[in-house]
Amino acid sequence: MNLLPFSGIAFLWFIAVLRERVGELEDRFFVTVFLGSGFLFVAMVFTSGAVAGGIITILSHASPSLIQSGGYALGRAEAYQTMNIYAAKMAGVFMMSTCTISLRTRILPRWMSFLGYALALILLLSVGRIEWILMVFPLWVLLISTHILVENLRGKV
Repeated sequence: MNLLPFSGIAFLWFIAVLRERVGELEDRFFVTVFLGSGFLFVAMVFTSGAVAGGIITILSHASPSLIQSGGYALGRAEAYQTMNIYAAKMAGVFMMSTCTISLRTRILPRWMSFLGYALALILLLSVGRIEWILMVFPLWVLLISTHILVENLRGKV
């Protein structure tokens, strides 16, 4: 749980790198959706982590009373809903807005943008049905990050 804030910081850094690549070509409408969905995603991940961390802390001290009170079930359901439903939807919106921006500005190859659209649709439409589908988002971020890193190392900024 102590590493979760660092993942949020890394994601905010990812957002900043993408904005830097867009530069003056920034479209205010899509950037607003891009930033809003990214910030909401991070906030929901942090909220879900805080609820899960709170449950773990209380379970280590007073597990029978927590389980009998129904607080455990409520906290677990809240953490699940926040992360697996709402944060996942914001991740899909973030992917779509990023792909739209990248198609307009050509900061990424077209195939990455179209792949992002397809994965975002899958993410938006199948959340709650297929548990592992949530891995689509971090893998997509890894793909884009690797592309940007390789491109920067080649000197094509």
